[in-house]
Amino acid sequence: MKKTISKKQLKVGQQWLSIEDIIDVAFNHEKISIDHDADFIKKINKGAEFLDELLKEDGVIYGVTTGYGDSCTVTVPVNVVNELPVHLTRFHGCGLGAYFSHDEARAIMAVRLCSLARGYSGVSFTLLEQIVNLLNTNISPVIPEEGSVGASGDLTPLSYLSAVLIGEREVTYQEKIQATAEVFKQLKISPYVLKPKEALAIMNGTAVMTALACEAFARSEYLCKLAARITAMATLALKGNAFHFDPILFSVKPHPGQQQIASWIHADLGEHPVLRNSSRLQDRYSIRCAPHIIGVLQDSLPWFRQMIENELNSSNDNPIIDADGEHVLHGGHFYGGHIATVMDTMKTQVANLADLLDRQMALLVDTKFNNGLPPNLSAAPTERAMLNHGFKAVQIGVSAWTAEALKNTMPASVFSRSTECHNQDKVSMGTIAARDCLRNLALTEQVFAALLLAVTQALSIRLAKQEIAESVLTPTIKTMLANVQQDFDLLTEDRRLDNTLREFTEKIRAKHWNLYESDC
Repeated sequence: MKKTISKKQLKVGQQWLSIEDIIDVAFNHEKISIDHDADFIKKINKGAEFLDELLKEDGVIYGVTTGYGDSCTVTVPVNVVNELPVHLTRFHGCGLGAYFSHDEARAIMAVRLCSLARGYSGVSFTLLEQIVNLLNTNISPVIPEEGSVGASGDLTPLSYLSAVLIGEREVTYQEKIQATAEVFKQLKISPYVLKPKEALAIMNGTAVMTALACEAFARSEYLCKLAARITAMATLALKGNAFHFDPILFSVKPHPGQQQIASWIHADLGEHPVLRNSSRLQDRYSIRCAPHIIGVLQDSLPWFRQMIENELNSSNDNPIIDADGEHVLHGGHFYGGHIATVMDTMKTQVANLADLLDRQMALLVDTKFNNGLPPNLSAAPTERAMLNHGFKAVQIGVSAWTAEALKNTMPASVFSRSTECHNQDKVSMGTIAARDCLRNLALTEQVFAALLLAVTQALSIRLAKQEIAESVLTPTIKTMLANVQQDFDLLTEDRRLDNTLREFTEKIRAKHWNLYESDC
């Protein structure tokens, strides 16, 4: 993701937060504040105060005076209820696998803060302030990726946030993993003392999967635009038919996202007569049908956004505390089915983009289909052609990355497992689906990096041989070509390309190029 030094400050309170708000806080390190309006503070604290009153009356409250999950029939005496949240935090300290990045951990914190600020979780205002303080000091919990089935929420990964708030486990601070206690001591941050329901409120929710969904949405949205730009460049490189993207053609199939993709490609190609008088009536599907393929993801973005932002702005722990009506409402709002569905759908559509560009690469490198380009796009002079293999291995890599992405499209949400003594007998697998989606995005971004180099190589060869006049190129294509050429020299003699591919993959993830901004 692109990092900028933000001068804005996001205020968290009762207002609706967007995916972009989370991205700004997490990846652009925008400062964040909590609403200090007296009515808002009163609303937040009222839930915690209501629970305190119930405790004085010896009320039975799940996770406060009882054990957790299947242990809800175990009574916890009032004199030790304050120890229970620490135990919940500690026994969930069993996550494994790789760690979420520092910025992903920031996204998780911001998403959990947003949910707790709804005012139905029975937490104190001071707890919200502690999370805000950590975000603004750029301290993030070290959170393992593995260990959540997506209901009862993201218990194990969120236990790492709960533990850090009370001064335990490890944090990332100043780009180093350090003991939380040492960092708190250095910065004079007091460990937070959890109130009876607060560990449950922090941990029993969908913050991890929702944070990852916000990241996935932003990356997918950008890939739609970049896929359109690369398709336009591939069409030029293959001497394709620009009529395939004509507005009249797309006016009769009114999927708005598909129409948007076609209009972007059409604008990139322009109205030059050379492009609109192709000798071939019909290009292969990976060119001709590109708007239809990319358009499925583009058309899905609005409902992806709706489901992600609804989850983001929800109270999704258990029980829900209605302090005004003095109700403790036991339910299943921690269930991550909506995010699971979005992530399973998105990862399939993202893999379809990888497959589309994989097919475009196959056309570009193969002399049977590339309309006069050299084998494997090698720009070696004739006397050196027998030694040089251009993009041959890169095309194999693209095929491998695409195959892995396609393999990962098996929906995670159908693999529900009965767990925790059959209390959690139907679970969402939302966090696994989100992790799968991010993996598919990483693989697809690698495919896009390779294609961007390949179409730049192909167009550079055409221009050098005067098979395409520079006057044919629209300003957007000229600019894109020049931007890529700044960091990628024409491949004449074979050389390693892995570092260049990594560099361009990072550029894609960082949204390095502004694409179709007037249409955003």
